[in-house]
Amino acid sequence: MGETVHANPEAPHTAPCGRADAVRNRDRIVDAAREAFVISGPEVPLDEIARSAVVGNATLYRHFPDRDTLIRAVVHAVTHRVAERARTVLAEGGDAFEALRRFALAAAEERVGALCPMLSGRFDRDDPEFLAGRRLLEELTDELLGRAQRAGQVRGDIGAGDLMVVLSQLTRPLPGTGRAEFGPFAERHLLLFLDGLRTTASSELPGHPATLEALRPTA
Repeated sequence: MGETVHANPEAPHTAPCGRADAVRNRDRIVDAAREAFVISGPEVPLDEIARSAVVGNATLYRHFPDRDTLIRAVVHAVTHRVAERARTVLAEGGDAFEALRRFALAAAEERVGALCPMLSGRFDRDDPEFLAGRRLLEELTDELLGRAQRAGQVRGDIGAGDLMVVLSQLTRPLPGTGRAEFGPFAERHLLLFLDGLRTTASSELPGHPATLEALRPTA
């Protein structure tokens, strides 16, 4: 099983099932941790995450020796999945606004806003892997929004930062609510926001379009 996998360069093919189990265990832990962080915050007990992932505490600590390592893995996994979703909808082509809508809903499903507090606390924002993933996500988001604007479907007085601000705010569960209760609420209000992006919207926005650069914390 996953708990007994050992690195052995002289026998790389002796336990393929064990290695597959280890990968599955790691993925289950990351997914369970994301859910727990969304609902309870980054200080949720690690043994609670292990129970949700249906693994033993020893297995969790074998993959993630401390809380910071687990937080790092969750942030990387979410950033990667949201970027991959953006890449997918761009490759699919079709209606530019529909692509933007699909991306926004996929990002909301990851509950990116609930993970934001971790970036201002225990997470190393200078981590090279994180910086590379963020850069890719920003480029893809800019392209999705730019396509819809060039197609005349989205108003020109907004930036990708405006979209990210709303995603971060709408995907944080309200106090006292669980993920199941909050999901429909977030999707409903995100769709209301997306409708407000259309060129037919008549409101005059104050200030200037928010860029992704402007949202980065200062040193």
